[in-house]
Amino acid sequence: MDRLDTLQLFTRIVETGSFSRAADMLDVPRASATHAIKQLETRLGTRLLERTTRQVRTTLDGQAFYERCVHIISELDDAEASMRHVAANPRGVLRVDMHGTHATQVVLPRIHEFRDRYPGIDLVVSSGDRLVDLVREGVDCVIRGGNPRDSTLVARRLALMPQVICASPAYLEKFGTPHQPDDLMLHQAVRFFSSTTAIDYPIVLDIDGQVKEFDVGGWISVNDAENYVTTALSGCGLIQLPRFHIADALRDGHLVEVLADWQSPPLPVTALYPYRRQLSPRVRVFVDWLVGLYEQKFGVLPVAMKGEIS
Repeated sequence: MDRLDTLQLFTRIVETGSFSRAADMLDVPRASATHAIKQLETRLGTRLLERTTRQVRTTLDGQAFYERCVHIISELDDAEASMRHVAANPRGVLRVDMHGTHATQVVLPRIHEFRDRYPGIDLVVSSGDRLVDLVREGVDCVIRGGNPRDSTLVARRLALMPQVICASPAYLEKFGTPHQPDDLMLHQAVRFFSSTTAIDYPIVLDIDGQVKEFDVGGWISVNDAENYVTTALSGCGLIQLPRFHIADALRDGHLVEVLADWQSPPLPVTALYPYRRQLSPRVRVFVDWLVGLYEQKFGVLPVAMKGEIS
């Protein structure tokens, strides 16, 4: 096994947490995979992986080496993809990070369609609400809701997601239903804050063509989208979020929309990627596929919002 094959093997072991699964993916014998990693550790003079009977995980040196390996392999894939015939049929590993709701309700239910179209691309998908350091962690593309704050990344708008304000029947029975926007100040909200900043997001409404923020009080704050919905279902307060996320709960009556006569500004969702990935065929075809996917679910974007955002 040459050095590049060994690096690819090492990254697959880290990503799958298993020697056996990585060996199967690369079609090499398990014993050969074990021997190649031992040789690599000997050559580097450090332990890269901690092995137990249940799992394989990186050491501190191993994690740092993994991040460098991801960068090296990605750059090599892009160099090969610069050839015209490869650009038409992109190959290699694409690392994507997205919020759990987008993964489970929008992207992954139809990801087989992307694979059918581009069988040469293998996907590594991570999910979470935390802000990802794309360059350091070797992530090629992230999908995020809200307005992008990192001006060092290329942004491609995917959709504007309609939002609603809602609460559980139990909460409304106890505290009443707000009938006017100013009634919000007499209520409680589940507070939502960023996991990486001190930002605490208010409830926002479009009133007579102007966006107005309402800093509604509340006794519980969360930084995870699923916890946000769960606390509302438990009667903890009002929430404001994209309708698609709680469409079933609204239909079944577990949550009730309020202030429907006033429009909640739509929440943008954006694909972000480093400038060095701007011309990567793998990233390009994936983001183009995402644009069509989100367009089918949330509608066509206004012409002024299409294309890349600097």
